[in-house]
Amino acid sequence: MSQSQSQPILALNPPQSSSPTDQKTTPHLLPCRVHLDAPVAQVQSFWAPRQAEDGTSTAYFRGRKLCGKTVKLPKGYRGVVAAKTTASDDDNNTHQHSEDDDDADKPETSSLQVEAEFDDMVIWNHEVAPDVAADPYVRGMEEWLALAGQIHSYPAAAAAEK
Repeated sequence: MSQSQSQPILALNPPQSSSPTDQKTTPHLLPCRVHLDAPVAQVQSFWAPRQAEDGTSTAYFRGRKLCGKTVKLPKGYRGVVAAKTTASDDDNNTHQHSEDDDDADKPETSSLQVEAEFDDMVIWNHEVAPDVAADPYVRGMEEWLALAGQIHSYPAAAAAEK
């Protein structure tokens, strides 16, 4: 009988900075793909959204008008921006192994480093503000949170037995 492989575990490492106010951000979900993964010197020259009185935002990116709507995360949830850590970072963040530790029984672990936190995000659409009720990303988040809440909740009868 062969032994089944364990699924990798994801470790979320806390922010390295000690000041939580330095790590607050607002992510923007744009309806486009940018084929660049290098740093950009002056982001302000490419991205300068303007907030309207009705709560929507307007910006122009590569000549296209984008309209955005701010969406708050549900109460009790927090969002994080995380980056994959390198192997040397993982070695610095793991606990000390004793000689009795059996590495064969431990599942493979991947790590993410928290770089910032957010309480809301801006969903963008071409030309008109997104319909938050119909937006697939917002609906997906709401549906996933509802499903996760059901999976991780205890029925009243099971809670009474404890």
